Amino acid sequence: MGIVPQCIGEYLCPEIIPMKKFILIILATICAVVTVGAQPRFTYDDIADGKFRAKSVGGLRSMADGNHYTTFEDGCIYRHAYNGREQKSLILDVKSVGIEGRIGDYTFSPDESKILLRLDSEPLYRRSHFSRYVVYDLASGTVESVDESGRLRWVEFAPNGKKVAFVKDNNLYIRDLECRFTYPVTEDGEWNHIINAMPDWVYEEEWGIDNAFEWSPDGEQIVFLKSDESGVKEFGFMKYLTGSPYPELFKYKYPKAGERNSTVSLHLFNVADGTTTRVSHNTPEEDLYIPFFDWTPDGRLYYFVINRLQNNLTVVLCERSGEQRNIYEEQDSKYIDGIGLGTITFLSDSDRFLVLSERGGYNHLYLSSLSKGELVPITSGDWNVTQVVCATDKKIWYLSTEGSPLRRELYSIDVNGKNKKRLSTTAGTYSIVPSEGCRYYVSYFSNATTPNIVTLHKGNGKLVDTLESNVALRKYIAEVQLPAKEFFTFTTERGDTLNAYIKKPTGFDPSKKYPVLITQYSGPGSQDVRDRWTIDWEDALVQQGYVVVDCDPRGTGYRSAAFKKSTYGIMGRLETEDQISFARWVAQQEWADGERIGIYGWSYGGFMALNCILKGADVFKMAISVAPVTSWRYYDSVYTERVNGLPQSNAEGYDEPSPIGYAANLKGKLLLMHGTADDNVHVQNTHAMAYEFVKAGKQIDMMIYTDDNHSMVPYGRRNVRQKMVDYCIENL
Repeated sequence: MGIVPQCIGEYLCPEIIPMKKFILIILATICAVVTVGAQPRFTYDDIADGKFRAKSVGGLRSMADGNHYTTFEDGCIYRHAYNGREQKSLILDVKSVGIEGRIGDYTFSPDESKILLRLDSEPLYRRSHFSRYVVYDLASGTVESVDESGRLRWVEFAPNGKKVAFVKDNNLYIRDLECRFTYPVTEDGEWNHIINAMPDWVYEEEWGIDNAFEWSPDGEQIVFLKSDESGVKEFGFMKYLTGSPYPELFKYKYPKAGERNSTVSLHLFNVADGTTTRVSHNTPEEDLYIPFFDWTPDGRLYYFVINRLQNNLTVVLCERSGEQRNIYEEQDSKYIDGIGLGTITFLSDSDRFLVLSERGGYNHLYLSSLSKGELVPITSGDWNVTQVVCATDKKIWYLSTEGSPLRRELYSIDVNGKNKKRLSTTAGTYSIVPSEGCRYYVSYFSNATTPNIVTLHKGNGKLVDTLESNVALRKYIAEVQLPAKEFFTFTTERGDTLNAYIKKPTGFDPSKKYPVLITQYSGPGSQDVRDRWTIDWEDALVQQGYVVVDCDPRGTGYRSAAFKKSTYGIMGRLETEDQISFARWVAQQEWADGERIGIYGWSYGGFMALNCILKGADVFKMAISVAPVTSWRYYDSVYTERVNGLPQSNAEGYDEPSPIGYAANLKGKLLLMHGTADDNVHVQNTHAMAYEFVKAGKQIDMMIYTDDNHSMVPYGRRNVRQKMVDYCIENL
């Protein structure tokens, strides 16, 4: 808002310029910047208040028969028919049966006679929580609490639905729902020492694990992970808003790069005799990861072993005889990315299994067999399979980037690699929820111009029904003329072609000069430039007459493995080169005001925003860095070492890209923000960076969000975004 008087005050003096010429110059100056601060069609308040929030179909679950599904709406669970020939029917009105509290999730027992409800969750870390769980019996109409403490970490039905297993106070328990009797499976659990059946912090955050135990298909055994954290160093931060004059120190085990991880082991509990045995693995190396395990359809355990550098994967099968054998192995000269339970999918015969791997340079599907041991390609090409949606013995449904790396579209293919068919019709991004047996699926679709559309289909792609089309939102978007992303490619001075998008203000005139904000994330394997419908604080900035652009540099994902892994060993160097190149290209465009280019990022993006303004000080006028990593020595082992290796053997890769060493280069305006309760990227990173700016005699703007986590919740989510809008208007 202060841009016009600033320009007039600095560059024009009526005492030495003739009045007529002075007036003409004023008019020209105003015209040149009239778009900035112009009356917006909407503001960030409209975004934060939910005016652009797309409706969806929530809590969708396939029922066991594969012909029906359930949804959760306004405190009620409804049953629907996939074929659309039945009216929806009420299964449970939560409040009418006396269940009070915030519903977080629901799960049917395998025989669908009971419903498990998660209530009143209090977050611990990103995926974990303490919750109350109750079981509702559909036949008797009774409600039973799983445990009166209300501080459970995870609950899961046994296959017969007569028992549940749950985790409390780092121990695994079983509750018999018929006898109403609870007994412990483990008793050695202790905070910051031993964790049973749940992941430790780094397994949860970086391997994406919700829980760490699984019932066998016959319900006779439970396999669970035990993590011994005693050798992992503690990290602590203060919680200030305690209601007491004294803050509380929260301490937990956080393995930083190059430091000790938890020692993990797999264990089998026999439900009948109450005995527990350790699953011995045949890998001599002790410093390893065992993040994933499951059962074949016929009830044999298999588990993943990954070495510390994450360039060697072995999948081990446990035979009933006790013998173990490796059924899949993969090595990479750099690292293996995207490892998860979806890496292996067993077919119903328990002999054949699908493998999802980028061993050939792109992520593709292969068919393997326990009896034959072969690995046969199912898909191929210069594109990636991103997810196996559903699989039968004959056919596979999967999402891929075959049409464009910017999209996720649905295909089906026979297990033998024949009869590939594209099932999605409109180009964009799809998320698919299949029915049991893959006879139907529900599609959630959006693209850059279209908010969420939810449709129901037969397995062959034929449309059955449209469940949500967001007509009202689409009308509102048209009314306010929300600018859409325009995709393009940009080639750096080094010849690398990168994907990018631009958002232009309504009434954009290429003959005028616009201030530009570069928004980016840039992290390994990530993707910002994607054909899907999104809205955030940057859209409010576009309303103020700014151009917003985004570019995915080298190291980002969904192109070739070589492109992604080009940043191996030195995270941040090539990405910073590319973003500075992009900013220089932007500055040369006819419509860009080359003196007013800023950059923003959060987390890895915050790390990048700092590097860009410090190493591209001649290009950037302003930067906003939120919750940044400022040294990879401060970040966790799994994420950092996958790409950078160990700091003990790669000091340059850790220190050369760190913005901490370049504080003296700061020229423009910088806003640095962080939450004090960020358990992921510790506020230590921001304090270390601020200290270097002080030493270098540099002035910055800084905002600390008390007791907020990495996402700036529970308090600052809205405030931080409005502050970014205001900061851009004031300083760019």
